[in-house]
Amino acid sequence: MLKNNKGKLLVSSVIILLPMSAGLLLWNRLPDNFGQKGFTVFGLPLILLATHWGCLLVTSLDKKQRGQNPKALSMIFWIIPFVSLYANGITYCAVLGRRFDPLIISPLMTGVLFLFIGNYLPKTKQNQTLGIRIPWTRNNEENWNRTHRFGGKVWFVCGLIMLFSVFLPDDLIMPLNLCVFCAAVLLPVTYSYGIYRQHRREGISYMPAPKDKNHRLAAGISIAVVALILLGTAVLMFTGDIEYTCTDNGLTIKADYWPDLTLGYAQITSAEYRTDLSAGARINGFGSARLLMGTFNNGELGTYTRYSYTGSHDCIVLQAGGETLVLGAKNNAETRALYEAILSHPAAP
Repeated sequence: MLKNNKGKLLVSSVIILLPMSAGLLLWNRLPDNFGQKGFTVFGLPLILLATHWGCLLVTSLDKKQRGQNPKALSMIFWIIPFVSLYANGITYCAVLGRRFDPLIISPLMTGVLFLFIGNYLPKTKQNQTLGIRIPWTRNNEENWNRTHRFGGKVWFVCGLIMLFSVFLPDDLIMPLNLCVFCAAVLLPVTYSYGIYRQHRREGISYMPAPKDKNHRLAAGISIAVVALILLGTAVLMFTGDIEYTCTDNGLTIKADYWPDLTLGYAQITSAEYRTDLSAGARINGFGSARLLMGTFNNGELGTYTRYSYTGSHDCIVLQAGGETLVLGAKNNAETRALYEAILSHPAAP
Protein backbone atom coordinates (compact mmCIF):
# COMPACT_ATOMS: atom_id res chain seq x y z
CA MET A 1 0.00 0.00 0.00
CA LEU A 2 2.71 2.48 0.97
CA LYS A 3 4.79 1.72 -2.12
CA ASN A 4 1.88 2.68 -4.37
CA ASN A 5 1.06 5.85 -2.42
CA LYS A 6 4.45 7.46 -1.84
CA GLY A 7 3.17 10.79 -3.12
CA LYS A 8 0.22 10.82 -0.69
CA LEU A 9 2.53 9.80 2.17
CA LEU A 10 4.91 12.66 1.41
CA VAL A 11 2.23 15.32 0.92
CA SER A 12 0.23 14.26 4.00
CA SER A 13 3.38 14.24 6.15
CA VAL A 14 4.35 17.73 4.96
CA ILE A 15 0.87 19.02 5.79
CA ILE A 16 1.09 17.56 9.30
CA LEU A 17 4.44 19.31 9.88
CA LEU A 18 3.41 22.56 8.18
CA PRO A 19 2.39 24.26 11.47
CA MET A 20 6.01 23.89 12.66
CA SER A 21 7.10 26.47 10.07
CA ALA A 22 4.45 28.88 11.36
CA GLY A 23 5.69 28.28 14.90
CA LEU A 24 9.28 29.03 13.94
CA LEU A 25 8.21 32.27 12.23
CA LEU A 26 6.23 33.27 15.33
CA TRP A 27 8.81 31.96 17.83
CA ASN A 28 9.54 35.33 19.47
CA ARG A 29 5.83 36.02 19.93
CA LEU A 30 5.14 32.73 21.69
CA PRO A 31 5.28 32.36 25.51
CA ASP A 32 8.78 32.43 27.00
CA ASN A 33 8.42 29.11 28.82
CA PHE A 34 10.65 26.95 26.60
CA GLY A 35 8.99 23.66 27.49
CA GLN A 36 5.60 25.00 26.52
CA LYS A 37 6.97 26.78 23.46
CA GLY A 38 8.86 23.70 22.31
CA PHE A 39 5.81 21.48 22.71
CA THR A 40 3.59 23.99 20.93
CA VAL A 41 5.89 24.25 17.92
CA PHE A 42 7.39 20.75 17.67
CA GLY A 43 5.64 18.37 20.06
CA LEU A 44 2.08 18.21 18.74
CA PRO A 45 3.00 18.00 15.01
CA LEU A 46 5.60 15.30 15.67
CA ILE A 47 3.18 13.27 17.82
CA LEU A 48 0.57 13.51 15.06
CA LEU A 49 3.15 12.55 12.43
CA ALA A 50 4.18 9.46 14.43
CA THR A 51 0.51 8.52 14.86
CA HIS A 52 -0.03 9.03 11.12
CA TRP A 53 2.85 6.77 10.13
CA GLY A 54 1.86 4.19 12.74
CA CYS A 55 -1.71 4.01 11.41
CA LEU A 56 -0.49 3.72 7.82
CA LEU A 57 2.03 1.02 8.73
CA VAL A 58 -0.56 -1.03 10.59
CA THR A 59 -2.98 -0.67 7.67
CA SER A 60 -0.34 -1.67 5.11
CA LEU A 61 0.38 -4.90 7.04
CA ASP A 62 -3.24 -6.02 6.62
CA LYS A 63 -3.36 -8.36 3.60
CA LYS A 64 -7.06 -7.69 3.12
CA GLN A 65 -6.25 -4.08 2.23
CA ARG A 66 -4.84 -5.24 -1.12
CA GLY A 67 -8.35 -5.43 -2.53
CA GLN A 68 -9.57 -2.36 -0.69
CA ASN A 69 -11.50 0.41 -2.44
CA PRO A 70 -8.82 3.03 -3.34
CA LYS A 71 -11.08 5.93 -2.29
CA ALA A 72 -11.79 4.38 1.10
CA LEU A 73 -8.12 3.56 1.58
CA SER A 74 -7.02 7.11 0.76
CA MET A 75 -9.24 8.36 3.60
CA ILE A 76 -6.62 7.45 6.21
CA PHE A 77 -4.02 9.61 4.46
CA TRP A 78 -5.94 12.84 5.08
CA ILE A 79 -7.67 12.58 8.47
CA ILE A 80 -4.60 13.31 10.64
CA PRO A 81 -3.33 16.14 8.35
CA PHE A 82 -6.78 17.70 8.78
CA VAL A 83 -6.52 17.26 12.57
CA SER A 84 -3.00 18.76 12.57
CA LEU A 85 -4.04 21.94 10.77
CA TYR A 86 -7.12 22.31 12.95
CA ALA A 87 -5.53 21.55 16.34
CA ASN A 88 -2.39 23.60 15.72
CA GLY A 89 -4.44 26.42 14.24
CA ILE A 90 -6.53 26.66 17.41
CA THR A 91 -3.36 26.52 19.54
CA TYR A 92 -1.69 29.40 17.70
CA CYS A 93 -4.88 31.46 17.77
CA ALA A 94 -5.05 31.02 21.55
CA VAL A 95 -1.34 31.70 22.07
CA LEU A 96 -1.44 34.88 19.97
CA GLY A 97 -4.69 36.10 21.49
CA ARG A 98 -6.63 35.93 18.22
CA ARG A 99 -10.37 36.19 18.54
CA PHE A 100 -12.50 33.32 17.24
CA ASP A 101 -15.55 31.51 18.51
CA PRO A 102 -14.72 27.85 19.22
CA LEU A 103 -18.42 27.13 19.72
CA ILE A 104 -18.81 27.87 16.00
CA ILE A 105 -15.51 26.62 14.58
CA SER A 106 -15.38 23.24 16.36
CA PRO A 107 -18.83 21.96 15.27
CA LEU A 108 -18.18 23.16 11.72
CA MET A 109 -14.82 21.40 11.43
CA THR A 110 -16.02 18.24 13.17
CA GLY A 111 -19.15 18.20 11.04
CA VAL A 112 -17.08 18.37 7.85
CA LEU A 113 -14.91 15.49 9.09
CA PHE A 114 -18.00 13.39 9.87
CA LEU A 115 -19.41 14.08 6.40
CA PHE A 116 -16.10 13.01 4.87
CA ILE A 117 -15.91 9.76 6.85
CA GLY A 118 -19.61 9.02 6.38
CA ASN A 119 -19.22 9.31 2.62
CA TYR A 120 -16.43 6.71 2.52
CA LEU A 121 -17.58 4.19 5.15
CA PRO A 122 -19.95 2.31 2.78
CA LYS A 123 -17.08 1.92 0.28
CA THR A 124 -14.83 0.18 2.83
CA LYS A 125 -14.35 -3.54 2.23
CA GLN A 126 -13.93 -6.01 5.08
CA ASN A 127 -10.49 -5.81 6.71
CA GLN A 128 -8.78 -5.88 10.11
CA THR A 129 -7.59 -2.27 10.44
CA LEU A 130 -9.98 0.21 8.78
CA GLY A 131 -13.65 0.91 9.44
CA ILE A 132 -16.07 -0.22 12.16
CA ARG A 133 -13.90 -3.03 13.52
CA ILE A 134 -15.94 -4.96 16.06
CA PRO A 135 -16.16 -8.77 16.36
CA TRP A 136 -19.46 -9.07 14.51
CA THR A 137 -18.28 -7.12 11.46
CA ARG A 138 -14.79 -8.67 11.31
CA ASN A 139 -16.17 -12.22 11.40
CA ASN A 140 -18.99 -11.91 8.87
CA GLU A 141 -18.85 -10.12 5.52
CA GLU A 142 -22.60 -9.48 5.27
CA ASN A 143 -22.60 -7.94 8.74
CA TRP A 144 -19.64 -5.77 7.73
CA ASN A 145 -21.29 -4.50 4.53
CA ARG A 146 -24.69 -3.78 6.09
CA THR A 147 -23.16 -2.12 9.16
CA HIS A 148 -20.93 0.15 7.07
CA ARG A 149 -23.78 1.19 4.79
CA PHE A 150 -25.83 2.05 7.86
CA GLY A 151 -22.86 3.65 9.65
CA GLY A 152 -22.11 5.83 6.63
CA LYS A 153 -25.66 7.22 6.72
CA VAL A 154 -25.48 7.77 10.48
CA TRP A 155 -22.14 9.62 10.30
CA PHE A 156 -23.33 11.74 7.38
CA VAL A 157 -26.51 12.77 9.21
CA CYS A 158 -24.53 13.41 12.41
CA GLY A 159 -22.18 15.64 10.41
CA LEU A 160 -25.13 17.66 9.10
CA ILE A 161 -26.55 18.03 12.61
CA MET A 162 -23.16 19.30 13.84
CA LEU A 163 -22.99 21.84 11.02
CA PHE A 164 -26.48 23.19 11.71
CA SER A 165 -25.98 23.16 15.50
CA VAL A 166 -24.07 26.46 15.22
CA PHE A 167 -27.43 28.22 14.82
CA LEU A 168 -28.58 27.07 18.28
CA PRO A 169 -28.06 28.96 21.56
CA ASP A 170 -24.49 28.68 22.86
CA ASP A 171 -25.41 26.62 25.91
CA LEU A 172 -26.98 23.93 23.69
CA ILE A 173 -24.22 23.50 21.10
CA MET A 174 -21.69 21.49 23.13
CA PRO A 175 -24.24 19.13 24.81
CA LEU A 176 -25.91 18.46 21.46
CA ASN A 177 -22.62 17.71 19.71
CA LEU A 178 -21.60 15.36 22.52
CA CYS A 179 -24.89 13.48 22.13
CA VAL A 180 -24.43 13.36 18.36
CA PHE A 181 -20.91 11.97 18.75
CA CYS A 182 -22.14 9.25 21.10
CA ALA A 183 -24.92 8.39 18.64
CA ALA A 184 -22.40 8.12 15.79
CA VAL A 185 -20.43 5.56 17.82
CA LEU A 186 -23.25 3.58 19.45
CA LEU A 187 -25.84 3.32 16.66
CA PRO A 188 -23.65 1.36 14.18
CA VAL A 189 -22.45 -0.96 16.98
CA THR A 190 -26.03 -1.61 18.11
CA TYR A 191 -27.12 -2.16 14.51
CA SER A 192 -24.28 -4.65 13.93
CA TYR A 193 -25.17 -6.55 17.09
CA GLY A 194 -28.80 -6.73 15.93
CA ILE A 195 -27.65 -8.34 12.66
CA TYR A 196 -25.53 -10.78 14.65
CA ARG A 197 -28.51 -11.78 16.79
CA GLN A 198 -30.62 -12.25 13.65
CA HIS A 199 -27.92 -14.42 12.08
CA ARG A 200 -27.70 -16.56 15.21
CA ARG A 201 -31.44 -17.26 15.03
CA GLU A 202 -30.97 -18.23 11.38
CA GLY A 203 -28.07 -20.53 12.22
CA ILE A 204 -25.41 -18.46 10.44
CA SER A 205 -22.03 -18.97 12.09
CA TYR A 206 -19.43 -16.28 12.74
CA MET A 207 -15.94 -17.66 12.27
CA PRO A 208 -12.97 -15.50 13.36
CA ALA A 209 -10.39 -14.99 10.63
CA PRO A 210 -7.04 -16.73 11.24
CA LYS A 211 -4.31 -14.36 12.43
CA ASP A 212 -1.16 -14.35 10.31
CA LYS A 213 2.28 -12.95 11.12
CA ASN A 214 1.46 -9.49 9.74
CA HIS A 215 -1.72 -9.30 11.78
CA ARG A 216 0.17 -10.11 14.99
CA LEU A 217 2.79 -7.49 14.10
CA ALA A 218 0.08 -4.91 13.43
CA ALA A 219 -1.55 -5.75 16.75
CA GLY A 220 1.80 -5.29 18.51
CA ILE A 221 2.33 -1.89 16.89
CA SER A 222 -1.20 -0.83 17.82
CA ILE A 223 -0.66 -1.85 21.44
CA ALA A 224 2.65 0.05 21.56
CA VAL A 225 1.06 3.21 20.11
CA VAL A 226 -1.86 3.01 22.54
CA ALA A 227 0.54 2.48 25.45
CA LEU A 228 2.56 5.56 24.47
CA ILE A 229 -0.60 7.64 24.14
CA LEU A 230 -1.84 6.46 27.54
CA LEU A 231 1.54 7.21 29.11
CA GLY A 232 1.62 10.70 27.61
CA THR A 233 -1.96 11.30 28.73
CA ALA A 234 -1.11 10.20 32.27
CA VAL A 235 1.84 12.59 32.40
CA LEU A 236 -0.31 15.49 31.21
CA MET A 237 -3.12 14.59 33.61
CA PHE A 238 -1.03 14.72 36.79
CA THR A 239 1.75 17.24 36.10
CA GLY A 240 2.02 20.98 35.55
CA ASP A 241 1.95 24.10 37.68
CA ILE A 242 0.68 27.68 37.67
CA GLU A 243 2.93 30.34 39.19
CA TYR A 244 1.36 33.64 40.27
CA THR A 245 3.77 36.52 40.92
CA CYS A 246 2.72 39.98 42.14
CA THR A 247 5.44 42.46 41.17
CA ASP A 248 5.53 46.26 41.40
CA ASN A 249 4.24 46.48 37.82
CA GLY A 250 1.51 43.90 37.85
CA LEU A 251 0.44 40.29 38.08
CA THR A 252 2.39 37.67 36.11
CA ILE A 253 0.97 34.20 35.47
CA LYS A 254 3.30 31.47 34.24
CA ALA A 255 1.49 28.25 33.38
CA ASP A 256 2.57 24.89 32.03
CA TYR A 257 0.72 23.71 28.90
CA TRP A 258 -0.96 27.08 28.35
CA PRO A 259 0.17 30.65 27.42
CA ASP A 260 1.63 32.89 30.14
CA LEU A 261 -0.06 36.18 30.97
CA THR A 262 1.03 39.54 32.39
CA LEU A 263 -1.59 41.94 33.72
CA GLY A 264 -0.93 45.46 34.94
CA TYR A 265 -2.69 46.57 38.12
CA ALA A 266 -4.04 49.63 36.34
CA GLN A 267 -5.86 47.34 33.90
CA ILE A 268 -7.85 45.71 36.71
CA THR A 269 -11.19 47.45 37.23
CA SER A 270 -12.62 45.04 39.82
CA ALA A 271 -11.54 42.05 41.91
CA GLU A 272 -13.92 39.70 43.73
CA TYR A 273 -13.23 36.66 45.90
CA ARG A 274 -15.69 33.83 45.20
CA THR A 275 -16.41 30.55 46.93
CA ASP A 276 -19.39 29.45 44.84
CA LEU A 277 -18.48 30.02 41.18
CA SER A 278 -19.24 27.23 38.72
CA ALA A 279 -16.55 26.79 36.07
CA GLY A 280 -19.12 26.08 33.37
CA ALA A 281 -18.09 24.54 30.05
CA ARG A 282 -14.54 24.71 28.70
CA ILE A 283 -14.55 25.99 25.13
CA ASN A 284 -10.84 25.42 24.59
CA GLY A 285 -7.73 25.11 26.71
CA PHE A 286 -6.16 22.48 28.94
CA GLY A 287 -7.96 20.42 31.55
CA SER A 288 -6.57 17.62 33.72
CA ALA A 289 -6.78 16.12 37.18
CA ARG A 290 -4.43 18.92 38.30
CA LEU A 291 -5.05 22.01 36.14
CA LEU A 292 -8.06 23.78 34.70
CA MET A 293 -7.12 26.47 32.16
CA GLY A 294 -8.36 28.06 28.98
CA THR A 295 -11.51 29.75 27.71
CA PHE A 296 -14.71 28.88 29.58
CA ASN A 297 -18.35 29.85 29.44
CA ASN A 298 -20.97 29.86 32.17
CA GLY A 299 -24.36 31.46 32.67
CA GLU A 300 -23.08 34.14 35.07
CA LEU A 301 -19.84 35.41 33.52
CA GLY A 302 -20.38 34.45 29.89
CA THR A 303 -17.09 33.76 28.12
CA TYR A 304 -14.05 34.16 30.35
CA THR A 305 -10.41 33.04 30.76
CA ARG A 306 -9.41 30.73 33.60
CA TYR A 307 -6.12 29.80 35.27
CA SER A 308 -6.70 27.51 38.23
CA TYR A 309 -5.89 24.26 39.97
CA THR A 310 -8.64 21.66 39.80
CA GLY A 311 -8.65 21.10 43.57
CA SER A 312 -9.11 24.77 44.48
CA HIS A 313 -12.79 25.56 45.11
CA ASP A 314 -12.30 29.27 45.89
CA CYS A 315 -11.33 31.63 43.09
CA ILE A 316 -10.65 35.26 42.23
CA VAL A 317 -12.72 36.98 39.53
CA LEU A 318 -10.92 39.91 37.88
CA GLN A 319 -12.36 42.38 35.39
CA ALA A 320 -9.59 43.83 33.23
CA GLY A 321 -9.76 45.62 29.89
CA GLY A 322 -13.30 44.46 29.29
CA GLU A 323 -12.30 40.82 29.85
CA THR A 324 -13.06 38.44 32.73
CA LEU A 325 -10.22 36.46 34.29
CA VAL A 326 -10.68 33.76 36.94
CA LEU A 327 -7.71 32.63 39.07
CA GLY A 328 -7.29 29.79 41.54
CA ALA A 329 -4.17 28.67 43.42
CA LYS A 330 -3.31 25.18 44.73
CA ASN A 331 -5.60 25.54 47.73
CA ASN A 332 -8.03 28.02 49.22
CA ALA A 333 -5.44 29.53 51.59
CA GLU A 334 -3.06 30.34 48.71
CA THR A 335 -5.94 31.73 46.65
CA ARG A 336 -6.89 34.05 49.53
CA ALA A 337 -3.25 35.16 49.89
CA LEU A 338 -3.07 35.94 46.15
CA TYR A 339 -6.28 37.96 46.38
CA GLU A 340 -4.94 40.03 49.27
CA ALA A 341 -1.63 40.56 47.46
CA ILE A 342 -3.46 41.96 44.41
CA LEU A 343 -5.61 44.29 46.51
CA SER A 344 -2.62 45.51 48.54
CA HIS A 345 -1.09 47.28 45.53
CA PRO A 346 -2.00 51.00 45.36
CA ALA A 347 -3.02 50.81 41.69
CA ALA A 348 -5.36 47.86 42.26
CA PRO A 349 -9.13 48.49 42.59
